[in-house]
Amino acid sequence: MPRRPRIKLAGVPQHIVQRGINREPCFFAEKDYHSYLHWLEKAAADWHCVVHAYVLMTNHVHLLVTPETEAGTAKLMQAVGRRYVQYINRSYRRTGSLWEGRYKSSLIQAETYLLTCMRYIELNPVRAGMVQDPGQYRWSSYRHNGLGQSDPRITPYSLYLALDRSDTDRQTAYRALFRCELDEEALIDIRLALTQGQPLGHGRFGDRICAAAGVRRSQRRPGRPAGKPDQTGDADTQAGFGF
Repeated sequence: MPRRPRIKLAGVPQHIVQRGINREPCFFAEKDYHSYLHWLEKAAADWHCVVHAYVLMTNHVHLLVTPETEAGTAKLMQAVGRRYVQYINRSYRRTGSLWEGRYKSSLIQAETYLLTCMRYIELNPVRAGMVQDPGQYRWSSYRHNGLGQSDPRITPYSLYLALDRSDTDRQTAYRALFRCELDEEALIDIRLALTQGQPLGHGRFGDRICAAAGVRRSQRRPGRPAGKPDQTGDADTQAGFGF
């Protein structure tokens, strides 16, 4: 079965997930997280991408990125993946692949889903039972977006900036978004969009994006019999696993 073509458009936020092979760990020590973030910052600058949110889990990574060029996201992921795998193989005297095939990605309709997607990403450690509050987890963008700690990798999106004029009030407003859990429908929509490689948005957003990229639009939720809940990404309940 041929692989679904990626949707590549400049200037549209993109949610990206990359997992360790066989869902095995891809971070083994504190220095590994620092190394990945170093390469992420460098690759984002090299390939003209801006990072709005991220989380580094035990065996997978979430990024929210806006590329300035059509090929920017793919080049970013290639550069980070290659350099980080070389570092891990050299550091731990291992060989072979670290990542599970292609990364998954979904273009995001900013006005309806961007802040929801940021919450989804930064709440990953909470859903996995690793921490009770996202601010307790060191390897995510929440401490920058919600607590004001400096993170040179993060470029705020305009919708985040519009939460309030002052930095302090903006961070307070952002933290307020985390007082309620993401509803189940939002979780399903985000995970399904990633699984299918389809745009995430309301109305005709997906149709317009797919038409612009010249790819076929998927119109249904596969594998969900009527009356049964979606199980995509239910491994979130395990520390560091799933979506």
